[in-house]
Order: sequence, then structure tokens, then C-alpha cells
Amino acid sequence: MSKPCANFSSNLKLACSTHRSVSDLCRTIGINRQQFNRYLNAGTLPSAHNLLTIAAAFGLEPADFDLSPGVFRSKLSEWRRQTALQRPLADAFPGDLHALGPYLGFYQAWHTSLSWPDRIVCACAHLRENGGQVLVSSLERIEDAENGIVQRSRYRGLAAYRHQRIFLTELTRGDAPTFGQTILMPFETYQRRYLRGVTMGISWRNNNLPYATRTVWQYLGKRVNKRSLISRCGIYAPNSAALPTAVLSFLTEAQPVAAASVQTPRPDRRAPP
Repeated sequence: MSKPCANFSSNLKLACSTHRSVSDLCRTIGINRQQFNRYLNAGTLPSAHNLLTIAAAFGLEPADFDLSPGVFRSKLSEWRRQTALQRPLADAFPGDLHALGPYLGFYQAWHTSLSWPDRIVCACAHLRENGGQVLVSSLERIEDAENGIVQRSRYRGLAAYRHQRIFLTELTRGDAPTFGQTILMPFETYQRRYLRGVTMGISWRNNNLPYATRTVWQYLGKRVNKRSLISRCGIYAPNSAALPTAVLSFLTEAQPVAAASVQTPRPDRRAPP
């Protein structure tokens, strides 16, 4: 056990009040919630190792928890101010972990592609929780034998939830990564089975032109046959029997003239690594 410190429990409670929740903090730092409760209730002091882990989570030194409450509050406030300056989007992801929970799992992601006219691209994606954040990873695999094109694109990023919308920001893997951004919302009819929205990025053809196009994510569950999931990736004709009705209707319904007039000439959804 570490050396007793009279102010430890009260200072720890103050530090925890700046976090999203005690449970989230425990998951992030890897300390059992029941054990952590003993620290909060002044019944047990942490080991030197756990004290160092807890202090590091707040940008503090172990000895800081023995400071008077007023001095500790000032030091904690300074750390929060510096953190906010260094990480302006730290509180944005995931934004609402509880709300994102039902959407965790695997998806087949469909979108229109202006690089392949009259075709629909199918990719796959995965949302999972890690350390209090929701990570998104996705894969595009396109083989166009007619034009001799083989495209493999992988992305990783973070998911946020705000105003009943899911915001995804991803980065391609490779030596010259680029950003992709997607905004999704549930269908009124299909709820979580399908998410619809728009995806944005830059093309890997046509001089990296920016683009925006419709997308639909089909929820497949938390456990899937990954080989089968990946095998469905590719390009499809609109009359393909493999296209779900909900996907086809949203991707092919008429768009407003104003939106159609600003489409860029035949870019892909994102740039590959």
C-alpha cells in the first residue's frame, strides 16, 4: 500500500467529477470498478502502481493527491485547461457512448460511385468500443476487370453521436493518408437495420477532387462471417439481385437539381492508401 494521504479520497472524488463517468474512467485506466469504489470511499488506498495510473489519467503526479483541496483544485483546473487547448475535439468522440452502443457491430456499406457510372459500390465496416471511444474501420475492395483496376482501401477513425446522428471521421492507411467523413441517421421505417446519410472525401482520380455522395449502411450484427462480409465488397449494377430494396431506393431516388449541379466529374468515394 502507498503512504496514507489525508486528502486522497476527497481529491480523487473531485478529479472524477471532471470525467464522463467513474465506470468509463475505470475502463480507460484498467482498474476494477469495485476496487476503485474503495478508494473513493476512503476505505482503501491504492498501491503505488495504481496510484501512478490514476494520477497519469489526470495529468498529475501521485503526490498531488496529498495537496490541500484548494491547491489540488487549481492544479487540476490547469491540467484541464491545457488539455482542452491541446485536444479541442477530445470531448466530441464518442459524444454519447450509451447512445452509440446499439449501433456497434458489422455493416455492409453501400454508396453511389461517380467513378463507375451506373454502378453501386459495396464496402464493409465495423464499429467497436475501445477505451471509452468508438472506433470505426472499413474496407473497400473493387476489381474492375474491364478497365484493369484493382482497388484496396482501408480506413480507421472515430465515431461520435450528436442530435440523433452518427458522425464518422476516418483516415486512410498508407504513406499519404487522406480523410473521409460520413454522417449517418436511422431510416424511419427500418430503424437500426439501415443507416442512411452522406459520405465525403477526395477522389483518387481526377486530381484529388472533393466529392459528396449518398451512402446506406446495412447492419449485420455483432458477430458475422468475415469472409462472407468481405466477399460481398465490389461494384454492382442497380438491377443486381444482391442489392437490398431499401439500399437501392435511397441511392437511386431523384436528387434535387441544385444538388446534382455541383457533382464533381466521376470521383471515387475515397482515396486509397
